[in-house]
Amino acid sequence: MSVRYPRPLRPGDRIGVTSPSSGVPEELRERLAVAVRDVEARGYEVVTGRCMDGGGHISAPAADRAAELTAMLTDPGIRAVVPPWGGETAIDLLPLLDWDRLRTAEPTWVVGYSDMSTVMTPLTLLTGAATVHGNNLMDTPYRVPQGLVSWLDIVAAPPGHRFTQLPPERHRATGYDDYAEDPHVRTFTLDTPGRWTRLDGEGDVDVEGRLIGGCTEMLSNLTGTPYLDTSSFARTHAPEGLLVYVEAGGHDALTICRNLHGMRLAGFFDTANAVLVGRTSAPDTSSLTQHQAVLDALGPLNVPIVADVECGHVPPYLPLVNGARGRVVHTSTRSELTQTLG
Repeated sequence: MSVRYPRPLRPGDRIGVTSPSSGVPEELRERLAVAVRDVEARGYEVVTGRCMDGGGHISAPAADRAAELTAMLTDPGIRAVVPPWGGETAIDLLPLLDWDRLRTAEPTWVVGYSDMSTVMTPLTLLTGAATVHGNNLMDTPYRVPQGLVSWLDIVAAPPGHRFTQLPPERHRATGYDDYAEDPHVRTFTLDTPGRWTRLDGEGDVDVEGRLIGGCTEMLSNLTGTPYLDTSSFARTHAPEGLLVYVEAGGHDALTICRNLHGMRLAGFFDTANAVLVGRTSAPDTSSLTQHQAVLDALGPLNVPIVADVECGHVPPYLPLVNGARGRVVHTSTRSELTQTLG
């Protein structure tokens, strides 16, 4: 069975905005408005849902968030759903989503990362529908660095489209942009050089497989549940194997080490041909770095492990399509990731 790709967006299509996890506080609403206008400038109509309150850690009660997300994903007039950002507890939506309707509905693009992995990765695994990890709506106004692509380009791409992304070899290592102070900021501060890093050994990497993954802190909570069965997905959609990616949002190295061990023991990496690890600003500990944590947990897989990929919480953002065919190449002189929507 092939992966289901949503129809490419065209000018005039509608994009839904809802907050399946955290909403947007009043002092950041202007940044939200800037992002919405940027999407509208591409010719799309933006439909904003009711679950957007930013007064707490969730935008609305779980039942309301699940109902609004399901409604947007099954509305044939909405072609993509993009949250403002992630949050903390989208896990409470999973038993409330109408999975039968989601399996039979025409697929809709879902875009996001961080806590959105809690929803997007199961959505791909359980329904076979491709989703886009790597941007949120609030990030959309940033100019995309050379070598990378925007989620807006991906969701408009035709079936079979192939694109290659090259890391810009610079990232942000300190600070963050204050959207309340400057809601119109459009330029990434990329203050530190850095390349991809092979953790498991030396030599060139050239590996293919279907992409699947997400945020370690979020996905680790789904181990042992029906929502994170990569082996069944591989049997159905990727007999050639998977390119699994993970990234740490903020937990220290010991916590990430435990998380990854648990995910490996639960079979999340069983069909991985290689593992990509996002660059992180999460802290090391006195006895363990983030790189060492990954190698300690995933070294027994005996597959290439490439770290410091731009697929996490550290700007800039290299979008990955869950379900796409991928090829990762990493040598001493170049790194690239090619994805094919087919």
